[in-house]
Amino acid sequence: MLPYETLQEAEFSLGRNLTFAETLWFQYSARKSDYFLYCHNTIFLFIFYTLLPLPYVVAELMRSKKIDKFKIQPKMKNSLSNMLTCYRKVIQTFVLAVGPLQLFSYPVIERIGIRTGLPLPSGSELFWQLLVYFLVEDYANYWLHRLLHFKWGYEKIHSVHHEYTAPIGFAAPYAHWAEIIILGFASFLGPMIVPGHMITFWLWMILRQIEAIETHSGYDFPWSPTKYIPFYGGAIYHDYHHYVGGKSQSNFASVFTYCDYIYGTDKGYRYQKEVFEKVNRSTLH
Repeated sequence: MLPYETLQEAEFSLGRNLTFAETLWFQYSARKSDYFLYCHNTIFLFIFYTLLPLPYVVAELMRSKKIDKFKIQPKMKNSLSNMLTCYRKVIQTFVLAVGPLQLFSYPVIERIGIRTGLPLPSGSELFWQLLVYFLVEDYANYWLHRLLHFKWGYEKIHSVHHEYTAPIGFAAPYAHWAEIIILGFASFLGPMIVPGHMITFWLWMILRQIEAIETHSGYDFPWSPTKYIPFYGGAIYHDYHHYVGGKSQSNFASVFTYCDYIYGTDKGYRYQKEVFEKVNRSTLH
């Protein structure tokens, strides 16, 4: 809750006029508790998880030749009932595990100092903090994910996520509840190290979900803006990890490719990619 009764008080405290974004934030958040604002993250989780995979669902149901050429595993087909079953199971996990975890984790958020007040973060502050969050999460996720591929972790927990050897958008968070908690720690690590504004935290969680859905979409569209992000893995990169399945010792990273390259866990993927490109070249000639 903001410590100001009026816009004028806020402007006096800051020593300047509020920006348009800050005015909107004041009008929305002034009388709302910090806990209530934090709970928005759970709402965003449900909304974005429901809406973002829908274009991929439509593409999967249409299966036209124009769209099929972007399908990573074109022989694999998913029915509407199969995709809705996946959605239902994920929502159940959200309700039983993710939602309560987010709601009861607020004391941690409060303790590490994620703020809700004014001023709002600048564009550069947003960019650098989000970059740190992505890098920290990617590194932590790499090792946690790799640990889950050891025999016990895979058989007891991670095998649920690998039920989809050809992933779909709805399957991005399809996992054992314990895995969601374990890998969820990696998502919280960046904000814990570099705490920022609540808006930055919201944006981080939304962007991470967008990325996860895209990499599990099963489609590699050439016009995706993520193609211009250095060292970004993308759908093809992560699809290979699912395609190989439980025996996979490759492509563990969640977002970027540098960890797999540094620790030598992308050799199988790079070899298969070279073979595929050679076959393609010979076919064209």
